[in-house]
Amino acid sequence: MKKILPILFLVGFSLSGHAQAGKISAEGIKHLKEYEDTLALCAFLVVNDSLPEERFGTCKKLITTLVQALKTENSFNYKFDRLKSVSIQYPQDSSFRVFTWQLYVDVDDYRYFGAIQMNSSKLQLFPLVDRSAEVEAAEYDLLTPEKWYGSVYYNLRQFETPEGDKYLLFGYDGFSFFNRRKIVDVLSFKEGKPVFGAPVFVQADSLGNEITVRNRLVMEFSAEASFKLNYDETWGLIIYDHLMTMAGGYGQGPTQVPDGTYEGYKLKNGQWLWVEKFWTETMEEAPRPEPVLDARGKQDVFGKEKKKGRNQH
Repeated sequence: MKKILPILFLVGFSLSGHAQAGKISAEGIKHLKEYEDTLALCAFLVVNDSLPEERFGTCKKLITTLVQALKTENSFNYKFDRLKSVSIQYPQDSSFRVFTWQLYVDVDDYRYFGAIQMNSSKLQLFPLVDRSAEVEAAEYDLLTPEKWYGSVYYNLRQFETPEGDKYLLFGYDGFSFFNRRKIVDVLSFKEGKPVFGAPVFVQADSLGNEITVRNRLVMEFSAEASFKLNYDETWGLIIYDHLMTMAGGYGQGPTQVPDGTYEGYKLKNGQWLWVEKFWTETMEEAPRPEPVLDARGKQDVFGKEKKKGRNQH
């Protein structure tokens, strides 16, 4: 069953180029709503059913139904808003969208499924086959839809490079019982086909000399920790928690947890340059010219004069 599920995406769709998707016909909307009823139920059961065999069977049904639904002309413009446990991410240029979801297999085994649908009137679909267990160098390998580092994408960010537009994919991987992973992958299109990974994450020394160049970022952290990794619109940066090593619980071994500081990457000339620390500004002087509480104790913690009460003289 584990090998069959990804193959279901590989049949019954077109990879030829077509005009951008237009308005969906009334008949098309009717069919898509019917498909969405089934898909919404499948998406719920894939996550919530307690029996492994039922989750596998429902995942198979989800795949085949989604492919059939997307064959509807101009289906790209149908939002599938009821698929709450299926992530659907769009770039700013709306040239494609990415479907991803998770299948829980066992305490140390999560499988991911997905597909990239291009913005076209006729279906142009690239199935994503999770082969993360076979990826030897996760931060350095260039991957394809047939060998995809699986995760559920929770954000997608477009950026410019000298070679053309590329896309940051922010993903979550359940990974194992004790540890989780978050990923920043890079999607680009070469000759119309998706490629995952690009040498855009650059770490340099204080003199600006390149130390490490990565094709993607993979951050592993304790399952008990809350770890931030996302693009910050206000700062215009990729920001994430700095991790430190500490002893884990029984049977876990050493693990990574946030230490309260932040680091990240800043875009420059199509590359994301590492920034060691954020928000490290220190003040040479106190923010107030005088202490809030004076020596006579006549002011409260807000710097206001205390009112006399029955116990004050």
